[in-house]
Amino acid sequence: MSVLRARDSTTAPLCFKIDSVPRGPFITFEGSEVCGKSTQTQRLAARLEELRIPFLVTREPGGTPIGETIRELLQFAPQNAGMTAETELLLFEASRSQLVRETIQPGLQRGLCVIADRFFDSTTVYQGVARKLDRQMVEQLNRFAVGELIPDITFVLDVDAKTARARMQGTIRKPDRMENEPPEFYEKIRAAYRQLAKREPNRVVLIDGSQPVDKIDNQIWEILTARFPGFPAKSKIGNRKSKM
Repeated sequence: MSVLRARDSTTAPLCFKIDSVPRGPFITFEGSEVCGKSTQTQRLAARLEELRIPFLVTREPGGTPIGETIRELLQFAPQNAGMTAETELLLFEASRSQLVRETIQPGLQRGLCVIADRFFDSTTVYQGVARKLDRQMVEQLNRFAVGELIPDITFVLDVDAKTARARMQGTIRKPDRMENEPPEFYEKIRAAYRQLAKREPNRVVLIDGSQPVDKIDNQIWEILTARFPGFPAKSKIGNRKSKM
């Protein structure tokens, strides 16, 4: 199930203006499989909850009833064994289009900080590079699905294929279709994300995903407090150490 949470707050909404329209910040997490992005998504949400900053957490594919149905088809349904790359691309875009209009845009307009575990950068990298689909077409479909919505900041957790494979082997759940790809696939994914960070340095922040979880968490928070004045640089939470 997708985690969707919005918290009421007694503090001022964390809003800023883009094209004279106030809204909350939109933060996304990206990276290859088992890079740690979902963990960091959850940890950021926990920080915001402790600080009583209104937020919403979602994921791709998924985040809506339609999106969750598409997620199951993409990841675990037995019918996906023969899925073509083109079909995969269109299913991701369908899930994203619904998520943007049903969940993300309304949340931002209400002043919530929206955190997404994956967004269109995943399609740029996975389908446009690793699947070798026409990149111009992928870009056009991304634009069609999201309209003018672009994340304010994107964190890419960077891990090499060897580390990713070791983490996969350490999990007890059944791997999904993407996690069954060969090592070369993940090397392409990693290289593509690194290129994305070089191409869009103002939006995309590359973080060493092999670091301890707490160190990554604190590094992300430092970047966010420097970028968004509404996030308190100093709080009772401080640098966190946990058992996660």
